[in-house]
Amino acid sequence: MNKPEILEWAKKYDREYPWWVKRETEVGNRLRANEELSKTDLIEIIEWKFKDLKGRRTRVTKYAKETDDAVLRKVSKLVFDLNKNCDKYKLKLLCIFDGIGVAIASVILTFYDPQNYGVFDIHVWRELFGKEPKNLFTTENCLRLFSELRNMSKEYNVPVRTIEKALFKRNYDKRKS
Repeated sequence: MNKPEILEWAKKYDREYPWWVKRETEVGNRLRANEELSKTDLIEIIEWKFKDLKGRRTRVTKYAKETDDAVLRKVSKLVFDLNKNCDKYKLKLLCIFDGIGVAIASVILTFYDPQNYGVFDIHVWRELFGKEPKNLFTTENCLRLFSELRNMSKEYNVPVRTIEKALFKRNYDKRKS
């Protein structure tokens, strides 16, 4: 994709998913203002990520409700304070909480810093790398995705999240048709 295509696909995403965009903006603004993740924020992120997957949403939300809010806030404050060269540690720290895997961790990082992060999603992976491996959702694969998105971000001077939304939307639409 070239830059105009990326921008068009990202606009299409924004137009077709206003609830996702609104929730992402609200939670992202709160994360940046507070520089920490609360249990309430985490539950909203889970609802956002698994909006159309009720079973998964219910299961993961159950774990989030059992999370110690004070510990989550302290760990997330540390995560948000680390620079982007520490992505491996950021992911591993977020994943110490039950219910947070690399997919949810990527959403947390993306909501906090959309300039440098995108959501780790099967549709984005397929658009960038083709068929996904059996064990897609690993730290190593997430780091590979972040790296590729950042390379494109640098090339096109577009935020990582914008590129990721465009890739997601293009692949999602291809799969639907």
